Amino acid sequence: MGSQRTNIRENKTMSTPRRALILIDVQQQYFNGPFEIQYPPHQESLPTIVRAVDAATAAGIPIVVVQHSAGEGAPVFAPGTPEFELHPEIEGRRTDAWKGLVKQYGSVYADTDLTGWLRQQGVDTVTLVGYMTNNCVLASAVEAESLGFTTEVLSDATGAVNLANDAGFADAKTVHTTLLTLLNSNWAAVSTTDEWADALHAQQSLKRSDLASSAIAGAAALTRA
Repeated sequence: MGSQRTNIRENKTMSTPRRALILIDVQQQYFNGPFEIQYPPHQESLPTIVRAVDAATAAGIPIVVVQHSAGEGAPVFAPGTPEFELHPEIEGRRTDAWKGLVKQYGSVYADTDLTGWLRQQGVDTVTLVGYMTNNCVLASAVEAESLGFTTEVLSDATGAVNLANDAGFADAKTVHTTLLTLLNSNWAAVSTTDEWADALHAQQSLKRSDLASSAIAGAAALTRA
């Protein structure tokens, strides 16, 4: 009986996420010009990011704020320029308790000390918000799999841009929704910020799909269409 109680306690502990909120590149670069976030529009996603920050602060979970650098003198994301700076809504909430880091690659883990820091904090689940869905959010969620972190992505607190190149064109809504569907099929639990805040308060994991279930559902949806 004592062994059964121990197993129950262990299972409960294992099912309780130890989260950190990662703010990816909420920099001025994304609020005008060719990198301006189009979907969801930043006028909607930025206030939602702020709500996620406030919920994380109230819950006492670690917060990491990330800025992307393309190097001194670069045409975009250049340190020392106004575009490199965090949006004032984020900078105004920043405290000494937040971990700050600067990255040079898409993934927040690549060539940074984030992995070790998260493990020191006892974190096993990272919640990603910020920009862009089609670059740094995607890269971070994929790399987290090999590092052993569970990933959550907030659909209304991230955003994408329109893309066109020799391979074709995709508008920002298509980019965003397609990539979130892709991530939820294997690499991340995707939810709204409100759903995440409820799970955070309840100390519960978010529901996520898997590749097999997503493929079966996709085949069924095509048949119905």
